[in-house]
This record gives sequence, C-alpha cells and structure tokens, in this order.
Amino acid sequence: MAKQNVAEQFVDILTRAGVRRMYGVVGDSLNPVVDAIRRNAAIEWIQVRHEETAAFAAAAEAQVTGNLAACAGSCGPGNLHLINGLYDAHRSMAPVLALASHIPSHEIGLGYFQETHPDQLFRECSHYSEMISNPKQMPRLLQTAIQHAVGQRGVSVVTLPGDVADEQAPEKAAETSLVTSRPTIRPGDSDLEKLVRMVDEAEKVTLFCGSGTAGAHAEVMEFAEKVKSPVGHALRGKEWIQYDNPYDVGMSGLLGYGAAYEATHECDLLILLGTDFPYNAFLPDDVKIVQVDIRPEHLGRRSRLDLAVWGDVRETLRCLTPRVRAKNNRKFLDKMLKKHADALEGVVKAYTRKVEKHVPIHPEYVASVLDELADDDAVFTVDTGMCNVWAARYISPNGRRRIIGSFSHGSMANALPHAIGAQFTDRNRQVISMSGDGGFSMLMGDFLTLVQYDLPVKVILFNNSSLGMVELEMLVAGLPSFGTGNKNPDFAAVARACGAYGVRVEKPKQLAGALKDAFKHKGPALVDVVTDPNALSIPPKISADMVTGFALSASKIVLDGGVGRMLQMARSNLRNVPRP
Repeated sequence: MAKQNVAEQFVDILTRAGVRRMYGVVGDSLNPVVDAIRRNAAIEWIQVRHEETAAFAAAAEAQVTGNLAACAGSCGPGNLHLINGLYDAHRSMAPVLALASHIPSHEIGLGYFQETHPDQLFRECSHYSEMISNPKQMPRLLQTAIQHAVGQRGVSVVTLPGDVADEQAPEKAAETSLVTSRPTIRPGDSDLEKLVRMVDEAEKVTLFCGSGTAGAHAEVMEFAEKVKSPVGHALRGKEWIQYDNPYDVGMSGLLGYGAAYEATHECDLLILLGTDFPYNAFLPDDVKIVQVDIRPEHLGRRSRLDLAVWGDVRETLRCLTPRVRAKNNRKFLDKMLKKHADALEGVVKAYTRKVEKHVPIHPEYVASVLDELADDDAVFTVDTGMCNVWAARYISPNGRRRIIGSFSHGSMANALPHAIGAQFTDRNRQVISMSGDGGFSMLMGDFLTLVQYDLPVKVILFNNSSLGMVELEMLVAGLPSFGTGNKNPDFAAVARACGAYGVRVEKPKQLAGALKDAFKHKGPALVDVVTDPNALSIPPKISADMVTGFALSASKIVLDGGVGRMLQMARSNLRNVPRP
C-alpha cells in the first residue's frame, strides 16, 4: 500500500466519519487537501465563490441530514471568511468540521504574508479549535475534533499548515472507532418524581416547544392529551410541533401570533421542552416553570426555574407520561384554543382585503401562494428579516417539510448559501430559498454556484428595495428610516445573464404562473417578485409604547399580520371544543 501524506490521511478520516463533500475556495495552503479530495472517490470538493457560503452550506447540510458536514478555507483571509457561517452553524447546533489551512509552520509568529491565528480566532464559535503542528498529532486530533462536533452538536475547527499537510503521515496510524451519532438521555428518577408531582398538582399546564422536540412529535401530543395542555412553540420549534397538533396555540416571541403568549402566562405550570428561547421578556415570572433540555448549560439561563430536567425531550416524555394522572378538565385548553382562533381571525381579515389586486404585491400574498404550490417535502431556507415573518406566518409544516434559517445567529444573506447545502443532499428534493433583496445581494455571487453545479434551487426573491426589518426596528424606536433603501437591478435579468431561469413579477395575477413555471424548470431559477415596501411597516395605529423598542405591546401591533393556512388549523382544532 502506498504511503499517505497527512492531507490524504485527513481526508480518509473525514470519509470514515460520514463526510461526503467539503465546501470551500481553493488556495495554496489548502492545495494538498484539495488534491487529496480530487483523488478520493468517497468525497466531493464543492467550489463556492465565497467561504462564508461554504460554512452556511455545510451548516444546512448538517441540519438536513443530521450528519457531520465540512467546509474549508485557505490561510489568512480565506479561512477568516468562514467565521460568520460557522457562528450560525454553532448556534444552530449543526455538527460542522471546518478546516482552516495555515501559513508555513516555520513562519508562524513572524508576521508572514496572510498570517492570522485561526486556532484562536474560531474559539468563540466552536466547541474545539486546535492546530496540527506535527504529523503524529493528526489522527487523534482530528478524531477529537469530530467527537466534539458530533457529540456536542456544533462546530469544530482544525488548523493545518500547508507544509504539514504535505508531509508523510506516520505509518500504521491508529484507526480508532469514530462516534457519529448521539445517545438518548433520560432524567434521573428523582427529577422525574419531582416533575410528576408538579404536573399532578397543577390545574393548568402549558407546553412551550423548541427545536429540541425534533423526533418527539408523537410523545408531545400524547402528553398534551393526557394533561389537557395547550402547546405553543418558538420559531425553531415550528417545523417539528405545529403540524397535526389539535392543541396548537401558535408562536410566542417577536414574530409571535395567536394565543401562545396568553397560554404561557395564564397557566399554573409552564413546561419548556427543548427550547433555548432567547426572549425572556416573553416568558412569565409568576408561574412555576420546568425546563427539559439535553444540553444542561441551557437550563435556567433564560428564566427562573422551579425544576431543571436534564434529558432529551422524547425520552423524558416517554418516562413521564405513563406516571402522571390524566386530567379530565379541558376548560383551560378550550379557552386558549378559542383565543387562538379569534386572534387569527382578526389578523387575517386585516391583511387579506383585495391582496390579489394590490400593486406592489403584498409579500403576505406571495408567501401564501408559495406555501400552496410548494412540494409537501420541500426544504425552505429563509433569509433573516421580513422573510422570517413570512415563513413564520405562512409556511405550513407537515412533518416532511423543513424550514432552515439563521434563527439563533440572525445573519443576513443565509438563505441562498443554506439552499446550496440543502440541495446537495438530494437533487430531486425541492429546495426553495426565500430571499430578501438585501440578503440575496450580499452573497449574490454564489448564485453562480447554482449554475456551475446545475443545482435546481428555486430562489423566490421578496424584492421591496429596502432592508425592511431594519426599517421596522427604526419605526418601533421612533426613528425615521435612514440608510435602508436599495437601488436594485432587474434580478431576473441578472439570473438569465448568469445562465439560469429568471422571471420578474410585478402584478399579483402573474405570480402563480411564474412560480409554477420556475418549479417545473429542471435547473436553478429565480423569481424576482416586486413587493410592497410598506407591508407590516406601518401599523394601524401608533401608541406611546412604540417608541420604547420591541416591548410586547409594540411588537404585537407592528407584527400582527396574516397567518395563511394556520387559521384553517385553528378552526379545525376548535371542533374539539365542547359547545354549551
């Protein structure tokens, strides 16, 4: 067997860990690794136009598959470009291995051309960040990095000087077993007994669910039925818990709707399931609170807890549900379901009048039609800003669709790069990038990546020629909008010039046909929809609270918008409410 160099051994270990592609931009210090990938049929090099895109794409791939994904950047400026996407991956708990190649090892610390210290730079956005300075380090160090990324669900960064990557690897390097999946974790018996007592003693229980409820839909529904609990969710919990949910009372937070806020404040016991919900102003301070989370560092960092339970949601509920007494009184649940339906009826009426004739097009209408026409197993990637609002209000989850965004890090320009990573996992699955014109134009160069690889991503561009969410923030703060306008090109013409399908939509009657045609197109496509820049930015009335920032009352006034098919779900759930 031919001897390997360090780069070849590095790539072999990645493939044994399940990595099937590495996203990045080539460069001299990275050349030995890229060449090793070229000669290894088990892994593919994905050339993007910007390293930030590489990190976002790897993050999306990891979230879609649940497996380790990888990205790379060359020395100095190259790997520095990874940092924003790696922050997003880390905060989204996406297992990503980043390779930060480095200057020649004998020049480190001497101010060499393009010198940085990536092993230090990436520490805040990773669980593990170390440099390989000797070939004998590599197998164990890379294995350790992989275990951190997979086991703790986040980013690991390996810094590798180009000259070390080109050195001969040590013979008979240990091929240790790699952990590539996580165990289930159940709480201790004492914590379960305390939780059982608290549930049994409470008359009104509310569940509030986050992304940690992934894979636990059936268990959450079974528990909610047994204790007659309303079920609310955070934005990252929407795709996992809202569908087929007869106890749904909507979403809380800055983009919230329905009765989730009331349900969390009017109960006796609030149980937070798998959520690191960041807006503690929306959590009550006068009810008992239990938090269940697989990551103990999340417990209690948002609110005071009466009980902290360390365990994954699915296993915890499997242990808990058989032990609690069934509740027969539906009064609290039915009251919240009624409040939820009434709230949705009101906002729908306010934002659906003549939308099919309104020019510029209401973005709510665009999101609603998109939801109706998209595949039942589509992956939606969502730009930060107003596209978050449209996704939260209009994209209907069903247990097969995915909704991916920079929901914890809140970065602009994430939707297109996320779509690239999502589409590479399955070219036959519909991937839709819900992009704002500000976010799309920030990393627009990687639209060329879609063309280069003929990726059939469909970019639906909500083009209001402004940074809409920033304008909204200024409005709520009592400030005039400033520096938020964008002078945009005809993005559809840009797409066609790149070699993709592009169409511009300016009238509502053109929308459905344009979306259908784009979806039928076998390659990349962009639908440039000119939308109303004033949508949801001018509230029906101005209150004194609106100058104090995103207080609850201000955000409810400004962000109460349409909710699409969620109203149908709320009406359906109301059938379960006994009539007098």
